[in-house]
Amino acid sequence: MKTIKMLLITGLTFLFYLSGIAQNKYDEPYRPQFHFSPEKGWIGDPSGLIYYRGNYQMFWWGKVTSTDLVYYRQESPKVMNGDDGTISYFTGSVAVDKNNTAGFGENELIAAYTVFNKATKSQAQGISYSNDGLVFNYYKGNPVLDIGSTEFRDPTVFWNMSTSKWIMVVAKALEKKIKFYSSPDLKKWTWMSDFGPGEATEKAWECPDLIQLPVDGNSNNRKWVLIVSFDWAHEQYFIGNFDGTSFKKDQHQPDTPLYVDRGLDFYASRTFRDYDHVLKSTTSIGWIATWDYAQLVPSAWGKGFWSIPRDLELKTFPEGIRLIQKPIENLKVLRTSPVSYTSKLPKGTSKLSKFAPQENIYEIDATFSTKTTNVFGFNLCVGDGRKVSFSYDTQSETLIIDRTNCPNVPIDKFSRTTSAKVIPVNKEIRMHFYVDKSSIELFTNEGKDVFTLLTYPAENQVGIETFAEKDGTKMTLNAWKLNTIWKQKRN
Repeated sequence: MKTIKMLLITGLTFLFYLSGIAQNKYDEPYRPQFHFSPEKGWIGDPSGLIYYRGNYQMFWWGKVTSTDLVYYRQESPKVMNGDDGTISYFTGSVAVDKNNTAGFGENELIAAYTVFNKATKSQAQGISYSNDGLVFNYYKGNPVLDIGSTEFRDPTVFWNMSTSKWIMVVAKALEKKIKFYSSPDLKKWTWMSDFGPGEATEKAWECPDLIQLPVDGNSNNRKWVLIVSFDWAHEQYFIGNFDGTSFKKDQHQPDTPLYVDRGLDFYASRTFRDYDHVLKSTTSIGWIATWDYAQLVPSAWGKGFWSIPRDLELKTFPEGIRLIQKPIENLKVLRTSPVSYTSKLPKGTSKLSKFAPQENIYEIDATFSTKTTNVFGFNLCVGDGRKVSFSYDTQSETLIIDRTNCPNVPIDKFSRTTSAKVIPVNKEIRMHFYVDKSSIELFTNEGKDVFTLLTYPAENQVGIETFAEKDGTKMTLNAWKLNTIWKQKRN
């Protein structure tokens, strides 16, 4: 998290909650209808994502739970307790101490986070403990790791079976380094190694996560993936090996950044740690926001929300092993009013008449043939002369996203475009959209290239158009309206 801006919003979560109405209908303007957002107030980086005792438990130092990552129950706007008021809680993680290594009790939940000292501006690592997951008690011996820095933050902590020690992965932000520590008890930490700088090094490195994924679905061939947020707006990943002491990037990985998301607003993602040992996939959630305007967006109910959950895999492509992301299968339960057809795009811009939802709460899964040289795509959130454009050029194999004229209110630094090379698969380009009130997530082809962006259109900006520079591009389209998650009983 960005220190100066975080100071401005520290404590606002609880104040927003207290000022909220008793029963929130979750239907305010710009409120996402199938993404998690808190009832009131600020939400930032996902922290402490665990699966434990049959529940997905997620923290932003408030807490939300879910049994399926579709429907959510906000448990508390504030779980941290017992500090003396001189510190703020920055991003971190949660672990289940099954064997009581820390001495707080068996199966105690331990939150590891950055302790920000309001007076000195120092950043060190601390822990809190909880037996119910709703109230975390501040450890009086904090900080448990202090290197005398004001740019040392966002620990991910997990148990390493091969060394029988706790591992902490934490960022030395302005040095663009990820530091690795080990501990027998979560209280005494020993430095082991550093990784970085490398590839993208703009501004700062933050919010590291370290996971192990099978390659091409082969559980006997697994690689470690180090995910690092950078420049307060993007994420990159490194594929390599972690031996319990240090992380080393594969020698075949390119020296150019591998982006987790090529859009404009995806940051600080974390993966769920499975303490029940039953999950079949590794799932991540990220923060849909960018620090340039995170506090300026026009949502009166609060600021910020999280992405749809994404299952992560590694797959081999001609250019090498790459991370792919897929929307979780459970989201299909929200589908309604299906539309399916195949047609050829006419020259020019055409309204998508066969699928015309009245709200920006829908899913489109479209596949385009690239056999015909063309420039084609979608305009979404169309209305009052505004839109978001997704344009694909078959010759340059480039996808361009332009949202410069989408929001119905001015947002400083919001007018932006982004582009990326997206290579066809079997001479086809797949565009799989999740459109929700104030955001769009686009998964292309098999999920190797993903684009997330905020939109903030007016309520009447619900038009959908296709366009093409010339006739002849074949499109196969499947589309669904999506039900809101808030009108159902929250689990």
